[in-house]
Amino acid sequence: MKTDVEELTPTRVKLTVEVPFDELKPNLDKAYKEISKQVRIKGFRPGKVPAPLIDQYVGRGAVLQEAVNDALPELYGRAVEETEIFVLGQPDVEITALDDGKELSFTAEVDVRPKFEVPDYEGLEVTVDEAEVTDEEIAETLDTLRERFGSLTIAERAAEEGDFVTIDLAAEIDGEAVEDAATTGYSYEVGSGTSIEGLDDALAGMSAGDTKTFTSTLVGGERSGEEAEITVTVQNVKVKNLPEADDEFAQLASEFDTIEELRGDLRTRLGRNKRMQQLGQARDKALEALLEKVEIPLPDQVVEDEVTRRNEQLEQQLQWSGLTREGYLEREEKTAEEFEAEVAEAARQAVKGGFLLDQLALDEELGVENEELSDYVVTQAMQMGVQPQQLAQHLTDSGQIPALVSEVLRNKALNVLVEHVKITDEAGNELDVEAIQRELNGETTETAEADSEAEAEAEDTPDTTEEAPEAPEEKPAS
Repeated sequence: MKTDVEELTPTRVKLTVEVPFDELKPNLDKAYKEISKQVRIKGFRPGKVPAPLIDQYVGRGAVLQEAVNDALPELYGRAVEETEIFVLGQPDVEITALDDGKELSFTAEVDVRPKFEVPDYEGLEVTVDEAEVTDEEIAETLDTLRERFGSLTIAERAAEEGDFVTIDLAAEIDGEAVEDAATTGYSYEVGSGTSIEGLDDALAGMSAGDTKTFTSTLVGGERSGEEAEITVTVQNVKVKNLPEADDEFAQLASEFDTIEELRGDLRTRLGRNKRMQQLGQARDKALEALLEKVEIPLPDQVVEDEVTRRNEQLEQQLQWSGLTREGYLEREEKTAEEFEAEVAEAARQAVKGGFLLDQLALDEELGVENEELSDYVVTQAMQMGVQPQQLAQHLTDSGQIPALVSEVLRNKALNVLVEHVKITDEAGNELDVEAIQRELNGETTETAEADSEAEAEAEDTPDTTEEAPEAPEEKPAS
């Protein structure tokens, strides 16, 4: 097989492949066998029809077409492997010649990863937020914890923001009730914005027994996206009472005996979270800083695919939250054009960043071990709230393992980048990334020092193991 590569653009190539006809013999044999099972010729059982009769009754052209279709994926894969190009997406294949008994020729146009050099990143500087925990943040976190232990009591007044109301909802379109949009006994926090648009405005000032009708757009069910008349009836209004932040609450909500001990633990936890956020910021900003130093041509189709993926992801999130796209844009105070431009730019940066990390991984000769894949799956499963085995099976069945390997490899490349970057917070303090990672992993300074000393001792200890003598050469049995 002969393959030539023509660069059409920095991100697209054309492969011209010539295949000797004898290489198609296994595919021709398979085609005859498959067609033989399908045709019905008197005197022959299915699967036993001779090739000459298939040529006579079905046609040699149909056999050739079947054989070529079967052979193309493997031939294309061999051409890609031999030319050592990194393809992106599916190729546009065209059969240019099919000379029976002599030769098959075809072309394949496909997007490829662009070629470029990773800029020097040694000493790159980035600035991240401070990790100092304020008293106000501790108070806010403590209030959130108190919210979890709050109790609801009936309020003999009109509903206000922050109150909890028990309501009935009904919907009509052109006077016809929408059954799947009705609900009773629904508990809702006024002002939370987690239900249908217009509900918060309608509930303000309503008391137990009041009914009000307003117009909104349905976000679920068979009539989703249609405008309807929504009727809300308030059953009762409840106010949340929070427990006092005292020692008794500390004992109720935690393993601590005093409120000061609980506050100290919250300070520690908030500090860990902030240092974790610092690492995340450092990774993002280091990649952004490196991206600014290099121009990378981007394949249009790859960018379009990323835009589509992001829009689909947004639609799913909007459905879960009960918002329409129009409502989301209104809340974000953006026009559709502004939002589309932002998504397109974010998609371009994401694709560019992926290419950069892929090349960095190649330059650093990084690889992925099975243990690293397992750890990544476990982490993702915990975040998604599913069993690791269940997620692993889904990734395998859906053919997403190569994408998973790529994701882990890019994370490793990003870690390499961060290790060479100078990171300071807004107060001018330089961050020790390795020390922060050890802390987040639960390692103490003493543990790290002990490990270092052990490694040093191991290196200084002479190897007294004697080399085993070579085994005698075995003679072949006579």
